[in-house]
Amino acid sequence: MVITLGATNDPASSSGARIKRRPKDRKAQITRAAAETFSAQGYTAASMEAIAAKVGISAPALYRHYPNKYEMFSVVVSMLGDHLMESTAFIDDVSDAEMATDAQAVLDRAVDALITSAIRDRDASGLYRWQNRYLQPDDQAALMVQMRKVNRRLQRPLMAMRPGLTVSQRWSLSVSLLSVAGSVIGHRLEFPDSEIRPLLLTAARAVAATELPESGDGLEVSRPAVWRIFTPSAGPYEALLHAAVLLFGQKGYAETSVTEIAEAVGVPASGVYRYFSSKSDILTTGLQRAMDRFAGEMSAIASVFVEPAQTLPRLIEAYVATVFANPELTAVHDNERVNLAPAERELLRDSERVFTDTWAKPLVEIRPELTFLQAKFLVHAVTALVADLGRLAREDQPPGGVSVFGDPVYAQACLRKLMEAVLLGTD
Repeated sequence: MVITLGATNDPASSSGARIKRRPKDRKAQITRAAAETFSAQGYTAASMEAIAAKVGISAPALYRHYPNKYEMFSVVVSMLGDHLMESTAFIDDVSDAEMATDAQAVLDRAVDALITSAIRDRDASGLYRWQNRYLQPDDQAALMVQMRKVNRRLQRPLMAMRPGLTVSQRWSLSVSLLSVAGSVIGHRLEFPDSEIRPLLLTAARAVAATELPESGDGLEVSRPAVWRIFTPSAGPYEALLHAAVLLFGQKGYAETSVTEIAEAVGVPASGVYRYFSSKSDILTTGLQRAMDRFAGEMSAIASVFVEPAQTLPRLIEAYVATVFANPELTAVHDNERVNLAPAERELLRDSERVFTDTWAKPLVEIRPELTFLQAKFLVHAVTALVADLGRLAREDQPPGGVSVFGDPVYAQACLRKLMEAVLLGTD
């Protein structure tokens, strides 16, 4: 969003000259421009000069408000956390008696407010999910405090509605509600706000009602769990791709050098250039390969089954299993795609559209009340859900310090149930 700043006349000026006055909300404009720039370009690539140009001021003028890029970044991330806090603050004022009377209405109001916040911050709010790795420890801790508070607020109506939920189940459901409500930040589908709300509210209600499986109840490992996107044993090309994606996921693209990638495989840095022209080429190839493979596997499954009621569960099973078999890819896809050139980013979006369409087709047959666009919105919601809860399952560091899933098999079973709830609108 480009904000154009105009000049104002000073009627008291004897010369009648036009004098530019600094808007009272200049710092707020800078903060908004910074949020959008960091979200679009990533922390490393974003520059103070680019942010200043977006606002229409000089870089020295920008430094009068923020002494350095990190200070601006930390303020931006804190602002987005504040928006989540503001959206759910009313829950603190709801008495226990009121909560017992109509907990569903309280939860609906909270989810609606979170959807409003996500829509308002759509061009920027991906930062709290994608870029918080760059926060310093104190700021990271402050963000975690905000996220714990928001989750606990959502858990109040959940506990009133479902008093039998365990602690880990409550956290699983509250994180899922945040993920679904904020899922609009992860895609560019255009849809009227008035239609986004009922769609995501229905999905959120289904999430809140989901009966999660009991841990250890004879759960089976999904059959496609061996699907790997990269096969490092197949030769240097595959090994370099695999090592690079692992390092990009652990350290970040900007912080990873070609030398480190080469050392991980045991070849000299010059050997990397036998296969790739640059580090950027490695990132592009890795992300495109992953998305093409995901889309291809999903299309292959969809072509096997005639009945959409059979297709959708298999798509869910295969997608969750593949994400868990390739845990580094979600972080790289979410965090580092900003480092792709515009043309390469658009090619990646083409593959993502194929992936989304493959899911939307059986979904509209199962739920004919949905338009194709609505179905695609719900597909994006479940991919956000898998990314968010899958990350918690792998890191075992939920906002509340409570183990959400315990083991990968149980995590996959829970995710499949939650995905079905979002897509089908039922528990």
